[in-house]
Amino acid sequence: MDYTRQPLRIKIQKVVRYVRLFGLTRTWVKVQANCHMKRQFSHRQSMPAPAGSTGKHVGILGCGTFAYANVAYYVHKKYGAVIRGVMDTDLKRAISLGQRYRAEYYTTCADDVINDPHIDLVYIVSNHASHAEYAIAAIKQGKAVHIEKPHVVSEDQLVRLCAAIRAYKGRVRIGFNRPESELGLLLKRYVDAQSGPAMLNWFVAGHAIAADHWYFSEQEGGRILGNLCHWIDFTLRLIPEASRFPVQLTPVRSYQSDCDISVSYLFADGSIATITFSAKGHTFEGVREALNVHKGNLLASLTDFKTLRLDITETVIRRRLWVRDHGHKRSVQNSYLMLSEPSKQETIRMIWETGYLMLKTREALETSSVIQVTGLENF
Repeated sequence: MDYTRQPLRIKIQKVVRYVRLFGLTRTWVKVQANCHMKRQFSHRQSMPAPAGSTGKHVGILGCGTFAYANVAYYVHKKYGAVIRGVMDTDLKRAISLGQRYRAEYYTTCADDVINDPHIDLVYIVSNHASHAEYAIAAIKQGKAVHIEKPHVVSEDQLVRLCAAIRAYKGRVRIGFNRPESELGLLLKRYVDAQSGPAMLNWFVAGHAIAADHWYFSEQEGGRILGNLCHWIDFTLRLIPEASRFPVQLTPVRSYQSDCDISVSYLFADGSIATITFSAKGHTFEGVREALNVHKGNLLASLTDFKTLRLDITETVIRRRLWVRDHGHKRSVQNSYLMLSEPSKQETIRMIWETGYLMLKTREALETSSVIQVTGLENF
């Protein structure tokens, strides 16, 4: 829903509700991001990059709402004016984001940023089908890369991305932010402390989007890769690495393979996870999500990444945050730290296995068939 077109009463209600959910600063940035998408400029030409180094060294490919309100915002807030070049196929968006975060230049050509010798870190926040292609090109130029989800939309892209990382010793992180949220990290610590198989149950209520939305374009991967990938990835990370594969996928779907769906995963250690995704109407408070976990002596309940309850035999631990934390801040800033801390980068195994599992999930739902998925053995 475009809230810039809604009556003033609805706009005020939305802002007040979001202040309660995300705090005043984050709400203001989200409002600015919506206005950013509609800004107009009289000039229609790119700004060329400075000839030499200016000390700024970060590039951003894709200047939409998420890039404006999360990637550029958290980089600028923590590390200052370090963004050198920004690119978007819509020049207006590149200009708006570039001016707000004091970039040296803005362009509609991704190669300008990828081939810039003074940029050593690239955040890829463009359309889904371009993520892997831009990442491969940037890796070949020796740059560290943050790839927003999904990192691939086909098995061919997954193979080529992992091959490039291996051949060029690429430093890559994927923008799956929820595992890096405060409550997500706490939950994983307690889940990992228990032994035996786990039971995990997600219920997610997402936005209904128009049938002609670009998410549904065949080349963009649909909502499974655009939305459901978040919970597929987090679920995989809650299962011990040695116990994950092979995985059996069992799908249940309504009329569309992207909306009103449920998929169950039976992991190698006997763990079972179910993700139910409902897309009906509009959720005024954004995506709503709830996770229940049972493993060993642990019962856990996580709601909207704002509240967490942990029951461990007779002990009850409750955590409630003032605002929702989906992990965007830590995800974006940890990618910046890849430049000095190699341990922050993702392993090829994780990049392959989370990508392959989400691709096979889409296949299972599209074909309404049970699928067996193997992990990375020899690559």
